[in-house]
Amino acid sequence: MSQIVFNTVSCAYGRTLALEGVSFTAPEAQVVALLGPSGSGKSTILRLIAGLEPVDSGEIHIDGERVSAPGVCAPTEARRIGMVFQDYSLFPHLTAGANVAFGLAKLSRAEREEAALRWLDRVGLKHRAHSFPHELSGGEQQRVALARALAPKPRAILLDEPFSGLDASLRAELRDSTLATLAETHTTTLFVTHDAEDALQAADRVVLLKAGRVLQEATPREAYDRPASLDAAAALGPVNVVESVVASGAAATPFGPIRAQHLAAGAKAICAVRAEALALKPGNGARVIEVRPHGAHDLVRIEAQGTIWRALVPARTPLGDTVSVEIQPAGAFAFSA
Repeated sequence: MSQIVFNTVSCAYGRTLALEGVSFTAPEAQVVALLGPSGSGKSTILRLIAGLEPVDSGEIHIDGERVSAPGVCAPTEARRIGMVFQDYSLFPHLTAGANVAFGLAKLSRAEREEAALRWLDRVGLKHRAHSFPHELSGGEQQRVALARALAPKPRAILLDEPFSGLDASLRAELRDSTLATLAETHTTTLFVTHDAEDALQAADRVVLLKAGRVLQEATPREAYDRPASLDAAAALGPVNVVESVVASGAAATPFGPIRAQHLAAGAKAICAVRAEALALKPGNGARVIEVRPHGAHDLVRIEAQGTIWRALVPARTPLGDTVSVEIQPAGAFAFSA
């Protein structure tokens, strides 16, 4: 088990700044999600941890050891970091068992084969030990790649978009099985994703990133309930946004007031309201523009004073042409403009 610490790390590719002053901690034996859009610096963080890139400033520590700093870059092999790439990167000419055994060169052949079978068994693929990658499904390839990364007993494991190429049902199943394996092995894990659902359901902590900077580092619940900024709120799901002015501790919106006691009277505010924080019932105050099924919910577009918002309500909620709107405080946020 190892803790990974980033301390004001910056990294640039030529004139392009990939990371700027990034600080966060991946605690021992916990799963940390790096969540952000393309170009936010997620994959760069993994490459820096693995020792594939040097830092321009700041420091990276693994298990208390300084492995990266200006002029310092411990070799990749000395860091004992496992990595599972988005395309899995299995050796096509080797069987699943041989792929897992590949990183166990210090063991005898018999020990390598035994260890490979043991790890394949942990991910439920012992019966596919003699299959080649092209004979495996995408989910099976991902599990073989995970077993290969874990077999040498790394100090930490890095997953780069591990579930992105899978259909929805397999994605959830594989996410759960992967997390179970990582929890069982007490492995410190960082995984890159642009999917908020993956981050919220899979991680012990999330690091929200945008344009090479950390927006917020917190538990999933804290990040969702107490976002540090508008960008942090939007990173974990769609929000309705409107500008307002604070008066008497509240920011007025066309759909009702939002608490803003932390902002001074007369201050300009940007308000963000999650779709599920809008409670609708028959009445007046807003016009229903559209209702569309969204699984167990309906996605409803409502309009008031020329502003259109989206609400997520329980499926088949009886609504008329107009509705009254109540904003639930837990999903409504006012930030200084």
